[in-house]
Amino acid sequence: MISILRRLLPPPPLLMELPNACGGSQRLIVLAQQLRLYKPPPFPSDDDIEEQRIEETAGKVVSQVGFAESDTPVARDPEKFRPKRAAVLVCLFEGDAGDLRVILTKRSSGLSTHSGEVSLPGGKTEEGDKDDGDTATREAKEEIGLDPKLVNVVTVLEPFLSKHLLRVVPVIGILNEKEAFKPDPNPAEVEAVFDAPLEMFLKDENRTSKEREWMGDKFLIHFFDYETKNKKYMIWGLTAGILIRAASVVYKRPPNFVEQNPRFKVTKSCR
Repeated sequence: MISILRRLLPPPPLLMELPNACGGSQRLIVLAQQLRLYKPPPFPSDDDIEEQRIEETAGKVVSQVGFAESDTPVARDPEKFRPKRAAVLVCLFEGDAGDLRVILTKRSSGLSTHSGEVSLPGGKTEEGDKDDGDTATREAKEEIGLDPKLVNVVTVLEPFLSKHLLRVVPVIGILNEKEAFKPDPNPAEVEAVFDAPLEMFLKDENRTSKEREWMGDKFLIHFFDYETKNKKYMIWGLTAGILIRAASVVYKRPPNFVEQNPRFKVTKSCR
């Protein structure tokens, strides 16, 4: 696979400035080719695991805690469980300055839970969804009016587990014609639609972190301060974790900071 990637892609940095082509810039075409070759780490199938009661707020994917499933205690000591499934859309497009950007939402301030928090479009899988890409693009249509026909779904990342053990699959899609997307947020769910540079989630600028304990382990929760059009946003928790991982895959390098603490069990005396 590495040899194939080397033939398809120029040397780092991953993406070059290339002339426009039909159906999106050549840069986005190369990116789509690269991401289609990406294979996430294997994870358990729903047929292999027993059912457990899971709860999540209103079927939407917002969580103050969330980590890649393979990095959690569930993967290390797999007590059998069947998490409910959800998907979020990491929708990338080329900004006016030539940078890669990702579409984000701010939840409505009138919501009873997680009001005003930043999230990726997405939600729980529903009967009739063919796959995770279907779930993510359907939810994006419902939340922000993004027509699924405009999104070129190219790959999925390793699932993340939310605080309530909802299995969240990040779906990476490419928006080739950004001018065709006219945000139409559902006011019951979304207060604002904005975008941020994807590479920001690899940099140590405007970032803080806090250590949290979850399921007997300690992890780092990352917080990114972002300002655009005189509005300030805090991107953190599950959303930040997914975007760090997405940026690492797209740019083929780790972040400039410790993504999470080395794994260790919290002793009883420390609890």
